[in-house]
Amino acid sequence: MKNFMFVAALVFCAAAAYAQQVPQPTTLNKNEVKTDVAVFTWDNTTHDFGKVKQGTPVTHEFKFTNTGKVPLVITNVQASCGCTTPAWTKDMVMPGGEGFIKATYNAASAGAFNKTITVTANIETGFVQLTIKGEVQATEVGK
Repeated sequence: MKNFMFVAALVFCAAAAYAQQVPQPTTLNKNEVKTDVAVFTWDNTTHDFGKVKQGTPVTHEFKFTNTGKVPLVITNVQASCGCTTPAWTKDMVMPGGEGFIKATYNAASAGAFNKTITVTANIETGFVQLTIKGEVQATEVGK
């Protein structure tokens, strides 16, 4: 009787385990766009300041349009180092609306720079990276 109860319990557990439905991932064709996420369309994602004077902060404003079908919400903007200060559109950007990410580089140290600004939002990839670069020219001592 104990063996029968054990086998019955085993069959019941196996049946319950196989009865669980596993959600299948949805795949999109390359031409399909998910409709439950916003879409950034950028004027550009990289800006080259060229040569800038040491000690002179420089700023660039990246502009975008929400070409998705839901409101775009930027949850965070993070620069790759403390030498770059970001500012951004804090309100929801409705479909067809425009917004900005502004990056200010303090140009304190001489030499080439290449910095990233990571923008986290309700987009398909979760984030996008913007780049600013250039070369800080040392100021001459005594002038």
